[in-house]
Amino acid sequence: MDMQQMIRSMQKMQTQMKKTQESLQSQSYSAEAGGGAVKITLNGNGVATDLKIAESAVDPSDVEALEDLLMAAFNEAVAKKDEAYQESVGAITKGLKIPGM
Repeated sequence: MDMQQMIRSMQKMQTQMKKTQESLQSQSYSAEAGGGAVKITLNGNGVATDLKIAESAVDPSDVEALEDLLMAAFNEAVAKKDEAYQESVGAITKGLKIPGM
């Protein structure tokens, strides 16, 4: 592969990456914990955009359980967002061979 061809290939990949990132940022990622007692939705930037807590999950004598459910739902939503990003970016960079990398 000559240098000009490699530069064109990298420019094409850069354009694809930008489109993929824009697409991922416009998506939502939801997860729930406690059998649906807590549900959280994140946007593509990892910012929480919605949070639902079932009344049954709110026990003033056991705040720790609610905190655990919130953390579990949030972490699962982040994992879904990260997985979508990795899959999309991996599809673009699959088979890419850059000397020295």
